[in-house]
Amino acid sequence: MDSMLLRAGKLKEALTDFVFDAEGELAVALETFSAEQMATATQQEMNQRNLLVDRFIFEGKVGQKTPIALFIEHNTDLSQEDQQLIQRWHKSFIGLFEIIAILDDGFELMNWTTAKHYIVKPNNPKILESMKRYKIGEILLTQIAPVDDYWMFSSPCTTLGRLGKPKLAVAIGNFKQNYGNHLYSDAPDLLEQAWKSVEKSHQDFINFFGSDEITLPGYQLNQKFAEYQNANLQEKLEASGLDGSKTIQDLAQEAGISSDEIDSIAAEMGVDATALNSNKITKMVQPKLELPPHLKKAEQVTAFSHPRWGQSFLANYSEFKKSLLLEDEQSVKKSEGLVMEYLKSSEISFFVWEKLVTQYSKQIESLLQKVLNSPNFDLEIDLKSLMKEFKKPIEPVLPESASVPIHLHTLFQDAVMEVNKDKSKNKSSKKTTNKGF
Repeated sequence: MDSMLLRAGKLKEALTDFVFDAEGELAVALETFSAEQMATATQQEMNQRNLLVDRFIFEGKVGQKTPIALFIEHNTDLSQEDQQLIQRWHKSFIGLFEIIAILDDGFELMNWTTAKHYIVKPNNPKILESMKRYKIGEILLTQIAPVDDYWMFSSPCTTLGRLGKPKLAVAIGNFKQNYGNHLYSDAPDLLEQAWKSVEKSHQDFINFFGSDEITLPGYQLNQKFAEYQNANLQEKLEASGLDGSKTIQDLAQEAGISSDEIDSIAAEMGVDATALNSNKITKMVQPKLELPPHLKKAEQVTAFSHPRWGQSFLANYSEFKKSLLLEDEQSVKKSEGLVMEYLKSSEISFFVWEKLVTQYSKQIESLLQKVLNSPNFDLEIDLKSLMKEFKKPIEPVLPESASVPIHLHTLFQDAVMEVNKDKSKNKSSKKTTNKGF
């Protein structure tokens, strides 16, 4: 283990002790950061208390300064080399890594959300010894920090084991939910493209529907939404120079790929070659997305679009707005029930609450005072803290509609195909069993 890595380990330990032992403003900042993170944490994240402290060390703020800056200021005897090393740790980030190779003193890891590779080493001989049980292909949830031309583990590792594609897709979804601001930490270009895709979808929504908010019967909105997606897809195909009227078979023949090769590809994909040949490019590039069954059957569904929050769909938004304007006992009870549903539902974002507050501030404030049994509740002062209490982010997080890197898109597609293949096998097995009985 080289001297710089050992020194990095000692400095990280000293930095951690500095934060743990701190009093005054730094201690308050740590407590506030922890409370904010735990307020929106899932059970999985609540089990990562050590990681939470490490996150504060590298992400937290004490006024306008970082814990790292305060540590350097407090330790005036640090060498220039030590200061430069610690300053690099501002680039530390959490990732979901796959072990690609095992080295004598560490690992080659791939960050699954960005496909970037890193040489990462434990900064303590005891930790290195304990990590010798790790195998190639295992998935690690951990935080890493730069040292030299390699990185070090800057927090304990959570091992998820070797994961098949469906479980890996779920793990990435959980990572996005728990550590959304680290999704593309080491790839700002990917993050920028993802946010631009949300803005583009918002503008496309307005261009197609004529507004950023529409209300239609569920079945009708589902049809319109399919038309909206197809229109967007045709625009992308035209921009790329592809003919959306052609099938995969047409393109394959133009490229000199034989029917036998198409059949072989279809078999590897686990799909029917006939369906593959008849599918047009539009369906292959962007599969048809439908509203969930309960929304398709709803009498009225309101669709929202926002350049940062993305798109959301609510079956009772119109009903809620109507009940807010009525003062009869039945309407008041309905409003009380809906306001609690909107607080508890993960589908109702802070953006939806802001729209309601903008239009019905008095009614919403009165409802919350009554439902929360808090007569002094003030929307302007208390709304954001209430959102945090119910685990609702008050700043936009990258929505599901955002574009994803090709390798993630491929993984998700493969995962869905694998799950569907397993379902087909189970159905076939059940049919065979029934015949036998």
